[in-house]
Amino acid sequence: MNLKELTVIIGLVTARQTAERTKEYLDELAFLVDTAGGKVVKQFIQNLEHPDSRTYLGSGKMNEVKEYVIENEIKTLVFDDELSTAQIRNIERILPECKVIDRTRLILDIFSKRAQTAHAKIQVELAQYEYLLPRLTRMWTHLERQRGGIGMRGPGEKEIETDRRIIRDRISFLKEKLEKIDVQKSTQRQNRGKFVRVALVGYTNVGKSTLMNVLSDAEVFAENKLFATLDTTVRKIVFQNVPFLLSDTVGFIRKLPHHLVESFKSTLDEVRETHLLLHVVDISHTDFEEHIKVVEQTLFELKSSNKPVILVFNKIDKYTWIEKDADDLTPRKKENISLSELSNTWMAKTGLPTIFISAKKKQNIDILRDIVVKEVRKLYAEIYPYQYIIEEYTYNESDTDI
Repeated sequence: MNLKELTVIIGLVTARQTAERTKEYLDELAFLVDTAGGKVVKQFIQNLEHPDSRTYLGSGKMNEVKEYVIENEIKTLVFDDELSTAQIRNIERILPECKVIDRTRLILDIFSKRAQTAHAKIQVELAQYEYLLPRLTRMWTHLERQRGGIGMRGPGEKEIETDRRIIRDRISFLKEKLEKIDVQKSTQRQNRGKFVRVALVGYTNVGKSTLMNVLSDAEVFAENKLFATLDTTVRKIVFQNVPFLLSDTVGFIRKLPHHLVESFKSTLDEVRETHLLLHVVDISHTDFEEHIKVVEQTLFELKSSNKPVILVFNKIDKYTWIEKDADDLTPRKKENISLSELSNTWMAKTGLPTIFISAKKKQNIDILRDIVVKEVRKLYAEIYPYQYIIEEYTYNESDTDI
């Protein structure tokens, strides 16, 4: 049995980030560490106006971290923000026996672990090299140790003697390969015929792949881990004699590394070229509203925020709430709001078609199908008014995969 790496995670409360928000970010960072194969044994949080330019933390808190790390023989530190080359170098001088990893490198490590197809592997490798290039001076000494585990996967281990020129050449080569793949993917999308395209989008680990399986009778890999799905899966589906293409996409996350957004352009093109978005939200998560904002911001950056959206609140089977005592006059919090109240609130708030489901328990799936069919019919009337008469469409059941 492989023992998990003992890991310490570190975050800041700043002028822009409250203590509550920092705690939520660190909880998510701990989940990322677990997904990568580590075990968080301690969190350190410091109140600072902004990160220290030398060591991220102030000197007093850094000494506190050093004492704990040495006493407990911790080998891995993970910081919740992206670190500069100087910060990493200075921290490693203080703790020479520790791996110093930031949130970006951790996410890249998970993507490297999750990548299965040649396409995904090329995208991840490109993101890793682009992350590595400005940190190459540090990596010369860092990689000579040839340590394994969290944050150590990928091209760095086998490119110890490489220089910037070779890495730049490799980046150019990978970009050329991805451009060719982009052309192939674009051709594939064009060859799918004149179907309305529907894409599942949402924060990572909200249950998109589980919902994909329920709606399409597919067997898409689904797991209670972050970024379980990297490659886009597309299926042709027919509800009430209405055909459309349904795709499952990579999950979004706060502080998504820029390198990944750029490298996964061809994968995210599936979102850009879709006609209808099913925005899946984990209603049982205490921070689901923040997740919605992150997804909406990411869609805006992808120039996809103007598409029709169905808001799908998933995991109602896990949603819990506490009814307030009638004598309690304090304002109600999130945990005091019932599911029916939330349903009415969100439908009124967004003006979007909204549905509350449990993909795992298959609750309200028929209602979701009805909503999807209604929206897809509208889109056919707008996009392909002459090519399709939906009511007369005859579906070939053997034609399921795209």
